[in-house]
Amino acid sequence: MRSYHVDSGAEIDGLAIREHADPVPGPGQVLVAIRAAALSYRDLMVLRGDYVLPVKPDVVPVADGAGEVVAVGPGVTAVRVGERVAGTVFPSWQDGPFGIQHLPQLGGSLDGMLTELALIDETALVPVPEHLSFDEAAALPCAAVTAWNALTGDGDGLRPGQTLLTLGSGGVSLFALQLGKALGARVIATTSSPAKAQRLAELGADEVIDYKAIPDWASRVRELTDSQGADRVVDVAGLLEQSLKAVRVAGHVACVGFLAETAPPIDPRILFGSGATVRALAVGSRTQFLAMNRLVEQKRIRPVIDRAFPFDKAPEAFRYYASGSVFGKVIISNRV
Repeated sequence: MRSYHVDSGAEIDGLAIREHADPVPGPGQVLVAIRAAALSYRDLMVLRGDYVLPVKPDVVPVADGAGEVVAVGPGVTAVRVGERVAGTVFPSWQDGPFGIQHLPQLGGSLDGMLTELALIDETALVPVPEHLSFDEAAALPCAAVTAWNALTGDGDGLRPGQTLLTLGSGGVSLFALQLGKALGARVIATTSSPAKAQRLAELGADEVIDYKAIPDWASRVRELTDSQGADRVVDVAGLLEQSLKAVRVAGHVACVGFLAETAPPIDPRILFGSGATVRALAVGSRTQFLAMNRLVEQKRIRPVIDRAFPFDKAPEAFRYYASGSVFGKVIISNRV
């Protein structure tokens, strides 16, 4: 078998592919032939050396992947050889709130999915929805589960008829749009170009705001909601002050990421005046993954795929993803 390895901070050029003996699953373990891996922004952070969680030396990178069970260890009952599965980013996070005990994560402190064969605990796997390909299934573990957590993980959840605001067209935002529509919400999306606006409308966005043409997009959201504001905002860029201006009184802002160049400080008066809940989150539990998959199957949702690269071209996939010009997930396929 072959795996890619990298040290945190070594950048894309530091990716190295090596051969290993095929691993043998131990008690409770499952050997999965990884058929596809998907890139997320956190994978770029690992390579750049600025990921916020620990990264082990010489790690097998990439958190997202899907494949086929090829062997099981003693005592495994949850999956069988031949089943199609995806891995959970935080393997020990089964349910409930996130805690420090769940910090070990694939492609960081644990080896990840940019490999031909991966050993994974049976409790860290979920079945792949029947209508999805391996490439599509690989897109789900990080971005889709994060979006699902942002929409439903606060105990209240997005309800039919409510208004959801998504920012930009990154992986989490696209899944939030798709899942939000499936939950019966009205979705307002922001973007940076007419071409992306058209793509977002085709995915189901009810209104699209070009934030380059309308820098005060929060005011535009209020115009579109009879001055009430959006019930829920999924903020992927750390634009919390504008998000708080765009959300309704006592609404919900899910902070799922930030960019240093777009994350100004928050005026506490705006935070207090909004009466909104601001919830920072990262990915979600296995229970949330399973719940999301039920909706994905029921509504036949398909992830947006920008481009797929073969396993041998993984560095090129990273460079393409890092270009910032993608719309949808970038996949590294290992088809047989």
